[in-house]
Amino acid sequence: MSNIGLIIEEKSADIGNFLVGRLLPFREKRAVGPFVFIDHMGPSELKDYQNLDVPPHPHIGLSTLTYLLEGSIFHRDSIGSALEIKPGAVNWMTAGKGVVHSERTPEYLRHTDKKLHGFQIWVGLPKHLEQSEPTFSHIEADEIPVWEEDGIQYKLIAGEAFGRKSPVPVHSKLFFIEIKTKDAKKSASEKIFTEKLRCMFWTEQ
Repeated sequence: MSNIGLIIEEKSADIGNFLVGRLLPFREKRAVGPFVFIDHMGPSELKDYQNLDVPPHPHIGLSTLTYLLEGSIFHRDSIGSALEIKPGAVNWMTAGKGVVHSERTPEYLRHTDKKLHGFQIWVGLPKHLEQSEPTFSHIEADEIPVWEEDGIQYKLIAGEAFGRKSPVPVHSKLFFIEIKTKDAKKSASEKIFTEKLRCMFWTEQ
């Protein structure tokens, strides 16, 4: 099915005392390329008694990408990873034959007002990697390719595009890019569509 002209409205989903806007899967579009799940978290302002608490849960046969615009999440998993992700950084977890992880508000933020805004995306694995050993990679914000052209800021979060490559260790041909501009310039639209863009998520800040 063509993506042209298809606008997907977010639908609410509960991920453990926190509501997200789920974009994929959608009744008319179960996946976009290798992207099989897209959850939009926030933007939310959480009170001192409100926290993100996604308890330990399993994944299998896919990778998850977590990217924050605001806030902080503490990731812990069954292969020994335990760290905080902050805005601009990327968590990439490949479940392979199976992994369990949790995502929570860091302890030092649990009794303060805070914000949370970001994405978690599930990416299907190629068939030959579905039973691979689970792995986890954390890529800091300053490792992600960032550049500016014609007043438009680009950040290549994952994959390859525009002659650049993100250090996120993806397993299939894809790209996930953040574009910031004060004006919806035609040049930006023309540029990204030359890279065979499959979908776009639009936010106003």
